[in-house]
Amino acid sequence: MFGSVINNSMSPFIVTTSHRPTPEQIELAKELAEELSIKFVARNNKSVQDLLTSAGCNGIMVVSATRISFLTGSSEFFFHPSLAKVRIKEIKDGKNDRMIQAMSIGAGDSLLDCTLGLGTDAIVASYVVGESGRVIGLESSPVIATIVRRGLKNYQRIEEDLTAAMQRIEVIKTTHKEYLASLPPHSFDVVYFDPMFRVPMRNSPSIDALRAIANSDPVDLETIELALKVCKRRVVMKERRGSEEFSRLGFTKFYGGKNSPVIYGVIEQVGLK
Repeated sequence: MFGSVINNSMSPFIVTTSHRPTPEQIELAKELAEELSIKFVARNNKSVQDLLTSAGCNGIMVVSATRISFLTGSSEFFFHPSLAKVRIKEIKDGKNDRMIQAMSIGAGDSLLDCTLGLGTDAIVASYVVGESGRVIGLESSPVIATIVRRGLKNYQRIEEDLTAAMQRIEVIKTTHKEYLASLPPHSFDVVYFDPMFRVPMRNSPSIDALRAIANSDPVDLETIELALKVCKRRVVMKERRGSEEFSRLGFTKFYGGKNSPVIYGVIEQVGLK
């Protein structure tokens, strides 16, 4: 889903730790500060609001014992498997996953997720394509890309096969248009987009926090043309049912539950065997 820095109009952010940090937390916070070219600020028993005020910035990355999070205003963004765990359990139980149906992927296939966001869809796809498959997730927000990349590699409180699916995902911090333009034709079986909905479906703390630091720019026609060059089989986009984005971008085939508020548009690749 998503990605820009925070927002170009916002002030730089900083990195700190939780209260009473371990040496390892301090080391990681400094490593993140260097990786993101931002300032590390020692916590020194200060509240998050005090640190934000004194640093004159709008956001702060916090390294704690259990996670890396990003706080801005009243929102907190951090990695968690979200609905991926539930969806994979349903797949194991023999139920259909609408996204997987729309993608028409299976073991050994390759997927380019152009809008990684929290990584939920990429995790489900990685589980389905398995060890012989490949999933790359693109994310243009340095904050989101950093937190999700490390979360995918280090999150352990789940089943072994789900952990393996998460760890197989390759996260690349870049804009999807730039990356698509750099690829040779037919590099991936499927190219996928889950752009930020123009109007939120519902109030969700995790999505609200993501929205605060994500790129909300709509997908454009040039990007879809590039995606069609790159895919072997199909381009898939997730959107609200009835969204005008589908017709604007040329999607005419759809997958989704009869009463589902969200559906998947598909453009098939032609002329390839």
